[in-house]
Amino acid sequence: MNATASSADAALRAIEPHDRERIRAFLQQRWGSATIQLDGRAIDAAALPGFITRDGEAIAALITLLDESEHCEIVTLDAVRAQAGLGTALVERAAQRARALGLARLLTRTTNDNLDALRFYQRRGFRLHRLVPGAIDLEREADPAIPLLGRHGIPLRDEISLIRELA
Repeated sequence: MNATASSADAALRAIEPHDRERIRAFLQQRWGSATIQLDGRAIDAAALPGFITRDGEAIAALITLLDESEHCEIVTLDAVRAQAGLGTALVERAAQRARALGLARLLTRTTNDNLDALRFYQRRGFRLHRLVPGAIDLEREADPAIPLLGRHGIPLRDEISLIRELA
């Protein structure tokens, strides 16, 4: 691991109860809401377990996780500064936690427009798992604030799941 990732990992810690309001405000700023739509369920990402890195009082990076019967799902992953090793450190900590819980896989989802996320996750051992055409169109019915156009001017329509085996 490079020096940047090592120092990022050293400051990384589990989310604690006193972090919740700051996390809620951070998710509101970065995602537009702390409520994330997953398979028709409204998930309060600010209430989930996960890991955090802070830069003084500000959140530098955050991962929130949802434990299911056979896998752990990354619900949100944010690093304020790209390419500083924080996102990788968070994903690795999530994988360690999932293994410790006896879960066999780490799952994440992104949208069809998020080319950076697709690259990031595949470079960290995730494989394309499932394409759900029209998933974002359905989520938009529950949350009209979801935009029609995503990154790079790509119409925001579909959801792509990626999975990493932990065995």
